[in-house]
Amino acid sequence: MEKLAKFILSAILLIASSCKEDNKVVVPDSETNVIVEKKKSTEQLKEELTSKGFEIFDYVDQETKDTVLMQQYFIAFLKRGPNRSQNKKETDSLQTQHLAHLGRMYEQGFADISGPFGDDGDIRGITIYNVPTQKMADSLANMDPMVKAGRLEIEIHPWWAAKGFPLR
Repeated sequence: MEKLAKFILSAILLIASSCKEDNKVVVPDSETNVIVEKKKSTEQLKEELTSKGFEIFDYVDQETKDTVLMQQYFIAFLKRGPNRSQNKKETDSLQTQHLAHLGRMYEQGFADISGPFGDDGDIRGITIYNVPTQKMADSLANMDPMVKAGRLEIEIHPWWAAKGFPLR
């Protein structure tokens, strides 16, 4: 069990530490032949997100005078499911498949962060989906092998966050 806990923690840390910022565009500099990363303008980012179907709004921060772009994400609560009768071998296999699923969601750009809660409550963890619709988030979350096996259930809510702000 300790090995499994260490594996889970490692996977979560890998996912969380790899949070990517998608507010940059790579541009070759014609004078120096060096590739430069430039931050996309708020207008470019707004156009890109709305063209993909994302819900957004922006406002001007009164203190900094910066325009803050807010995007709707979907937060999935992974809750204790009704079928928790699997033996240790089945549970370990489901856990491995669950982590692989979450890794794929991150790699494919559908989820930005996932992780378990540190208690033994009914809500076991969360995943924040970076997709345009709740239907899509629900579909992706329900592809999780733990959900399919009934060990976890999904509850999804729309959630707004400032685009491009890192976790601290």
